[in-house]
Parts: sequence; C-alpha cells; structure tokens
Amino acid sequence: MRLRSRMSAPGRILVGTVGYHNLRNHSIGPILLPKLRRLSWPPGVEVEELNWGPVAVAQRLQAERPPFDRIVLIGARPGELEEGTITPYRWEGGVPEPEELQARMGEAVSGVISVDNLLVVGQHLDVWPSEVYLIDVAPGLGQEEGPEPALRIKARIPRILRLARETALSPQNGDIDWVPLRGDELESRMLQ
Repeated sequence: MRLRSRMSAPGRILVGTVGYHNLRNHSIGPILLPKLRRLSWPPGVEVEELNWGPVAVAQRLQAERPPFDRIVLIGARPGELEEGTITPYRWEGGVPEPEELQARMGEAVSGVISVDNLLVVGQHLDVWPSEVYLIDVAPGLGQEEGPEPALRIKARIPRILRLARETALSPQNGDIDWVPLRGDELESRMLQ
C-alpha cells in the first residue's frame, strides 16, 4: 500500500481510538492512542480516545461546533479474520432492524465498548459526517488479558499508523481499497 501525506487538513477531523484497555489484541485502539498523539498533525485534526460508550460519544459529537468533517476510527472488530488482518472500511450508514438496534442501544447504555455499536448508535442518533472511516485490526479468536498485543499485530503498528494518517488527511488520494460497511449488514448481536 502506497501512502502519501498532505500537511493541510480539510476542515475538522477526528481520529478516534476504540477498545478496552488491557485486553491485548482487542486493545489496539488504546495501545495506538499515545503513538497517534505523537505524530505531527496539521491544525484541525484532533486525536481522542472514544471509549466512553456510544451514547456518550454521540452526545459529545452533537455538541461539537463546528462539527467534524471527517472521522477516522481505529479499533478491533471480533470476527473470523486472521489475527492482525487490517481492513479499511468506509461507513455507508444504515441501521439494523428495530430489535437489533434496540439490542445494540442496550449494550451501548450498559457500557459495552464496540466499534460496531458505536457506528450503529451514531447513525441512529445522526451524528456522523459524510466521511467516516474505520481501520479495523482483526484481534483473532479469543480474548486474553494483558497490556501488549500479539507480535503479529505489534509488527503491523507502523503500517496502521501510516494508514490512519493517510485516511485522516487524504483518504481518496492513496491506494486504499475501501470496503463498504453498513449498519444494516452487520452481524447480529442478538445471535451472540
């Protein structure tokens, strides 16, 4: 993947990390937060941890004046992909059926930290700008406690940081194959 950087950000941009602390591979967002903050960002780019739950994040975004023009999320979505697989998603909107939406809202208010729930709840509450991207780093199967990710994921950190920067500053200028992601196509939480 070839990444180019631009030193001026168009409008306001939020780079947000999502994930539990101390859960190894599932903690890639919090692990990357200090590294992202050390990067040189142009004016207009903010880097924040978004682990306070989807409803609280949505309320924070609703209060932003002016609102963000682009949001880049970084986290780990559980699934069947090989540990460390990086998938760049472009959020296309959509909410699931009412029962599924209610289940996700219930998890959101009970404190479950989930990128999928954040996207769906944010969509339902109409807080997303037209450009929302997700850099997903597959955690692999299982969950282990600990402050460090597996070696396979640790080795990919420089690539994830480059991708985060490229996405924040000029997502359409790189050679990134964006995978569309829709809330009405996410795996059901009711079956888990």
